[in-house]
Amino acid sequence: MVLFRTSMPLPLLNTLEALRPMPTGMRTTKVTLSLDQGSWLTSTWQRLFVRKWINSCRCLSLMASTGKRIYADILANEIDQPDLINLIQQFLYDQCHSGSGSDTSTGNLPEIHKKISVYTSAVATFYAPSDISGVGGMRCERIHAVDTWRNGPGRYDCVFVSTDDLAEGLLGFDIARVRLIFSVKHEGMTYPCALVHWYSRVGDSPDGNTGMWVVEPDVLEDGQPFVAVIHLDAIFRAAHLLPVYGRGFAPTYLTCMQSLDAFHAYYVNKYVDHHAFEIAF
Repeated sequence: MVLFRTSMPLPLLNTLEALRPMPTGMRTTKVTLSLDQGSWLTSTWQRLFVRKWINSCRCLSLMASTGKRIYADILANEIDQPDLINLIQQFLYDQCHSGSGSDTSTGNLPEIHKKISVYTSAVATFYAPSDISGVGGMRCERIHAVDTWRNGPGRYDCVFVSTDDLAEGLLGFDIARVRLIFSVKHEGMTYPCALVHWYSRVGDSPDGNTGMWVVEPDVLEDGQPFVAVIHLDAIFRAAHLLPVYGRGFAPTYLTCMQSLDAFHAYYVNKYVDHHAFEIAF
């Protein structure tokens, strides 16, 4: 059973139900809506439908006031990511030729001659009715990718990336760490993007003791992080990772700024808030 707590009035909820008819042919589940009036409204919706309904009530927006313009080759040197241009080219090709199955060799990749805009953060706005704070169930959070934060070391947040709307729980998401937030123009279109470092799930189910999924950073054969450029719309919300400490003691000099680089595996913390608990099972 999925529990949704909302401050929306009952007529508005009925309107939303009427505007979004339940799809057919899919497995159903019980969804309970808790209303401010103290009454309970129970209806039979499908888990897939509810997830798509929540997805349609979210967006990510770039912080335009913090953007800077820079050429891609200069940026690649600044962030020590030599293949950044190729990653952006591959992303643009995939966006323009989705499902075409055509050749993606270097000769067919689009050229990047203009400056790209780099941002220090993006704001995720999404519908989280189980979290009682906010207006009408809406919630905002800022996702950072900045080399210095509050006059200290850099901050690079982790996120849930939507990968499969048909899967349940964390099987429908991948975990990634955002290394760069930017936008690039191509053929008259502006594409908001993120350079991310992927994490992979360890095992096929959550940890039996904690109930949390365990993930580990993806690395190449040479030990470098496995990265990709993704569309900002693929990011669902921020994720909170906890180190898997093991049996030994953590070094006394270790700080929170180093924790995402110092361990081999991490728990995906589903207890950080109500909304995370509902999607990271």
